[in-house]
Amino acid sequence: MKTDTQNSLNADLAIESHVHPVIRLERLTKSFKSNVALDHVSLEVPPGVVFALLGENGAGKTTAIRIMLGLLDADDGRAQVLGLDSRNHGLEIRKRIGYVPEQPTLYDWMTVAEIGWFTAGFYGNGFLMRYQQLTTRFELPERRKLKALSKGMRAKVCLSLALANDPELLILDEPTSGLDALVRREFLESMVDRAATGKSVFLSSHQINEVERVADIVGIIRDGHLIAVERLDRMKNEIREVTITLVDGTGLLPELPGQTIMAERRGRQWQVLVRDAVESDLAALKSNSAVQNVEFRVPTLEEIFVAYMKGDRGESFNMGDAK
Repeated sequence: MKTDTQNSLNADLAIESHVHPVIRLERLTKSFKSNVALDHVSLEVPPGVVFALLGENGAGKTTAIRIMLGLLDADDGRAQVLGLDSRNHGLEIRKRIGYVPEQPTLYDWMTVAEIGWFTAGFYGNGFLMRYQQLTTRFELPERRKLKALSKGMRAKVCLSLALANDPELLILDEPTSGLDALVRREFLESMVDRAATGKSVFLSSHQINEVERVADIVGIIRDGHLIAVERLDRMKNEIREVTITLVDGTGLLPELPGQTIMAERRGRQWQVLVRDAVESDLAALKSNSAVQNVEFRVPTLEEIFVAYMKGDRGESFNMGDAK
């Protein structure tokens, strides 16, 4: 049942692209002893988009990325990246994409310049020149040893290495960790520019406010289950946060139009996130004798994310159903 819902969530995205997806996950499952990291996750990412995968720590984001790159084998299901099977062609995938892990490993005895020269040997012409351009842009000291760099500077080195091959696909696991606010914003906006040229970005991040500025498509994963995959503009167009103030503090929440993602009570007020509710129907709740006031607005992506995290599992899984 969960896989069917995931498939329906992804159907409109696959149809819209009219081309092969750059990433395809089919019923991907992975467990570590008794802990289920991924539970029959199915997902397609079309080309030319910034795709953001959101989830709490331990939700399965990094596990999915490692399987996609051929660094970890799934227990069941399959993953494809750029049309290549991740289990059998991991090395070729890693050569063709740019990847920044959450906790990158660098040769600390090298300098900023030396690691660029070393990595260039695995790629074609132009890599070293682009790397040098990026390190200059990030104001990295080329003669300084990597072990002497701050966390933010090390992150900039990793980003420079990932971008220097001008890859068709970037896979980034918490890529802006350690960067200052200005550099984070500049970097994320450059991801939008890449998507505009037909290249793709798969971004795993907990910086939800930043993701909201750049993502075309958002996926939400919880406890190894993919509970939503949708274009961000559609998600925000169809979801409303409703604040209902009751006359009596002991009153029950009235029946609401649309589908309820999450409802929380605070004294005489209910805060509810609903989907597919006509605003005129929401306003009509004021005519209920038990209701004192009704207000509604478009929620932020962070508020939507929190609602999916708090919402009932069975109910929330139906919220994002694509039509």
